[in-house]
Amino acid sequence: MPHSPPQDRSEPAQAPELLDQALRLLAGVRLAVLTGAGLSTDSGIPDYRGPTSVPRTPMTYQQFVSDPVLRRRYWARNHVGWRHMHRAAPNAGHFAIAGMEQAGLLTGLITQNVDRLHSEAGSRQVIDLHGRFDQVICLGCRRIISRSALAQRLEALNPGFAAGPSDAGDVAPDADADVGATDSFVVADCHVCGGMLKPHFVYFGENVPKDRVDAAYAMVDQAGALLVAGTSLTVMSGLRFVRHAAKSGTPVVIINRGITRGDELAAVKIDAGVSESLTFLATRLRAASG
Repeated sequence: MPHSPPQDRSEPAQAPELLDQALRLLAGVRLAVLTGAGLSTDSGIPDYRGPTSVPRTPMTYQQFVSDPVLRRRYWARNHVGWRHMHRAAPNAGHFAIAGMEQAGLLTGLITQNVDRLHSEAGSRQVIDLHGRFDQVICLGCRRIISRSALAQRLEALNPGFAAGPSDAGDVAPDADADVGATDSFVVADCHVCGGMLKPHFVYFGENVPKDRVDAAYAMVDQAGALLVAGTSLTVMSGLRFVRHAAKSGTPVVIINRGITRGDELAAVKIDAGVSESLTFLATRLRAASG
């Protein structure tokens, strides 16, 4: 059943003057949008570095492929986290961006998130920069399978494993959940070649595929402004597009709770609720476009 957008919210009280400045910069041009984990917090998915996040050290690609104990622990945690992540629904911010695309206001959307909520909200021109949590890839034969199909196999191999996290704060944006002992967890291999399965998103220590990066740069180059929402820009994979836009003279507007690494490059920085701010901007930009 398709998700419906939540009711519109009023102008965020925290930053009315900054929102007006942003509107003046964004009106009349097509936008590229860059989003991060802070956009999905209103969907019940904690971000990595925000006030509701759970401190943790993400697994690296080398750890995943070289250490069977860590790999088993990862899959056990992911098995539990998946139950929460795949039930999350898009929030007002996701629908605001999808609405701007439908109104012809965007060159496209670059998201650092793997949760697929933008697509569920109706966005179509989406570059999933870091991949997708709803897919799994075999590192042997490179076959891609759905995460939901793997969930069924893992459940059969590990009936009743863990009751799941006690609340949303136990799950990271990549579906990594806090669980107890994992020594007994059975990991599934590729059902075709027996190879190692890995979530089809970019781990720390991996590079974003070049064609994906090039397509993202092209979106920014075609835009009259870059709108950044819900990311601290801590990692270079997102920050590079802000630097590229600023170097090219393309105005950058950032919406994020707290500081970001791109603040000094932004024409306007709005420290306010991401979903509320996006809804406000989208409503007025669509009205201005006729």
